[in-house]
Amino acid sequence: MPIKEDLLQILCCPITKIPVRMLEPAELEQVNHQIATTKVANVGGEIVERPLDEGLITENDQTIYRVTANIPNMIPDEGIPVVTDLLSLTNS
Repeated sequence: MPIKEDLLQILCCPITKIPVRMLEPAELEQVNHQIATTKVANVGGEIVERPLDEGLITENDQTIYRVTANIPNMIPDEGIPVVTDLLSLTNS
């Protein structure tokens, strides 16, 4: 079940204050593939080991935040920076 639209409207990146949107299914699949096959690190430098159930991404496509059981994790150090090839679908 996705995040309720009224909550999504008020969420933003805790660092840049840029609004966020839900990852599209194809984007989520690509991010999870990268997590499974390469060493993806979060902002805090820790390797992301678990795939995302759902995710939020800043509208400038720079940072991804995990959503678990409809609860967004907006902790700055746990954001996943988007690097080359991590999420190339957003620019297609």
